[in-house]
Amino acid sequence: MRPERVSEIIRAAYADKRNSLYEHEAKELCGLFGLPVTKGSVVNSEDKAIEAARKIGFPVVLKIVSPQILHKSDVGGVIINLTTEQEVRTGYNKILSNVKEKRPDAKVEGIFVQEMAPSSTEVIVGATKDPTFGFTVMFGIGGIFVEILKDVSFRLVPITRPDAIDMIHEIKSYKILEGARGMPKADESALVDTLLSTSNMLVECPEIKELDMNPVLIYEKGAKVVDARIILEEPKA
Repeated sequence: MRPERVSEIIRAAYADKRNSLYEHEAKELCGLFGLPVTKGSVVNSEDKAIEAARKIGFPVVLKIVSPQILHKSDVGGVIINLTTEQEVRTGYNKILSNVKEKRPDAKVEGIFVQEMAPSSTEVIVGATKDPTFGFTVMFGIGGIFVEILKDVSFRLVPITRPDAIDMIHEIKSYKILEGARGMPKADESALVDTLLSTSNMLVECPEIKELDMNPVLIYEKGAKVVDARIILEEPKA
């Protein structure tokens, strides 16, 4: 049974005539299904950005929120690892300046202030929907390597715990998760829980068309979804 807040998030996007969720909406939706998303909030002033950073705890990341900007880094819409209030103030204005210069047509809804998760092994969890077979969930090594290595595994949704374990063990890069070459040993139980929660979310949210959580940082204990993208089905007439 899905929380009512999930429907509210999706209805708000459709009301805005959007078929995608803003990152903060996607993360809130994921969090409602138990996925370990980074903390954050959307603000509309320098002072509110500093207040949010204090509440979240330094360091923080700032990201532009705009329906016209999907690839935030391309327009200078992301600044990471801000460790002081002054850096947040400067970063806030820098992002607005960058966007005004590179995408003057973009409507700015605000700035997303989020926690800066410690670096670790990156994995990707995603999903696509087939008109005949429904959702397929994907798992693999994430970050910049996902396009290069294409080392991923797939299962039809819903998945079971054994399915999730098999998905993790199937990838060729599994030794990285075991702690090869000085990498931290990944918390496999956290990965399994992440895959199961993702499957549950997809079952409960037929409005989702595509899901991309990349990177998901996996630690020796726990995991963090750093970035999340959700594309919705076209609203029914």
